[in-house]
Amino acid sequence: MRPLELLLPLVLALYLLWPLTGRSRPRAVAVLPAFGLVILVTHWRVEGSRWQMIPFYALTPLLFLISLSTFLKAGKGTAARPRGWSLAGLILSLLLLAVSTALPAVLPVPRPPAPTGPYTVGATTFVLTDENRQEIYSGQDEPRKFMLEIWYPAVPPGPDIQPAPWMPNAALVAPSIADYIGLPHFFLDHLALAKSSAYEDIPSHHNDGPYPVLIFSHGWHGFRQQSTFLMQELASHGYIVAALEHPYGAELTVFPDGTLAPNNPAALPKGKPDAEYELAAQKLVNQWAGDIGYALDFLAKLNENDPDGRFTGLLALDQTGVFGHSTGGGATIQFCSTDARCKAGLTLDAFMRPVSPAVLDNGVTQPFFFLFSELWPFERTTVLFNRFYSHVASTNRVAAILGADHYDFTDLPALSPLAPQLGLKGPINGARVQEIIKAYTLAFFNKVFKNQPTDLLDGPLAEYPEVRFDH
Repeated sequence: MRPLELLLPLVLALYLLWPLTGRSRPRAVAVLPAFGLVILVTHWRVEGSRWQMIPFYALTPLLFLISLSTFLKAGKGTAARPRGWSLAGLILSLLLLAVSTALPAVLPVPRPPAPTGPYTVGATTFVLTDENRQEIYSGQDEPRKFMLEIWYPAVPPGPDIQPAPWMPNAALVAPSIADYIGLPHFFLDHLALAKSSAYEDIPSHHNDGPYPVLIFSHGWHGFRQQSTFLMQELASHGYIVAALEHPYGAELTVFPDGTLAPNNPAALPKGKPDAEYELAAQKLVNQWAGDIGYALDFLAKLNENDPDGRFTGLLALDQTGVFGHSTGGGATIQFCSTDARCKAGLTLDAFMRPVSPAVLDNGVTQPFFFLFSELWPFERTTVLFNRFYSHVASTNRVAAILGADHYDFTDLPALSPLAPQLGLKGPINGARVQEIIKAYTLAFFNKVFKNQPTDLLDGPLAEYPEVRFDH
């Protein structure tokens, strides 16, 4: 809950519980509903209203009117309890207050944890159009077009610059996510109020550049901001992190001109025989691997001459890593198997069914780290991964996070304390699993690109007993 959302129930609870002391309310307590009304108006103006606070929007004015009536009848705020006050009325009021408090507590406005690195994080977005590739999922005769968001080390902004939204176009994207995970359509509308720790379009930090480049590919039904906690962490430690949004594989892509590209279920057709499904999945991942390649082409041009000057000479493209979650992990493997621009790869719950048989039987040559959640991998993916891993250098480690589930690699567990009940996370503590993911991802890329020694990748450590090494 946000600060004013926490303060308001405390103020109203003090007012309601005071009669249990057996004393009349002093003036300072009697005026608390009026103070609550001030808090409420300030909340509307500063924090922004949301549907989870509707009970407070009704309860606070009601208590103010009751207290005002009592004050006027008594002539002073120190009068005894109003006539008709009863234990039943007190219990009813407290129950209403409890319900009012529970809603915003169970569905808070999330904010990814502040990054721990020395750099402020900037963010900017591009629309990329590859005229040499056809869009195969829109049903239209048009070139492939997709979104690219870049997080980068930046110069600290002035105090008047506000953090960027966590989810741009949340009015459209949040209801789509709610539908996908089985929640009421309006349930996640408050995500429009969520802020990231990055600042849009602020100047980059050129003094320490150029910086290694990391390309991120999201999962099926994902989106480019799905793992903001990790993107911002990497950027704060001196990386250029470019996250792709793959239209028709993402949950919903909203282009700046208002064009919508919703998820196309036919791209991964459920219920089909394995052979048919995997051919469709390979077609999808080849399209995503093409997106990664074109994004690198674009970044090379941006590095040569950025019209805004933000990225000119800032990208160390000879130090390019690729990483991805789920289907994006499969795309990472597929891309790195054929494109030498990938110097290192990392996968988070890699979905192996889209990986081509040729890659499964030949592996990859770059340094890789394969990180899984304990609860997600299922038999078919495990069989295919073992087939693939038998052709990979044994120095490429495989680890699993005990108690973690598939969506623990994303920001989605932060949506609610009830995330485990909603199927959005495993039993492991949310802050702890994010700490582990950030630590191991950063350790791997720092080792490859910055020659920083680490023992995290050598095997189990007492510091992280939740991490099990399988290879």
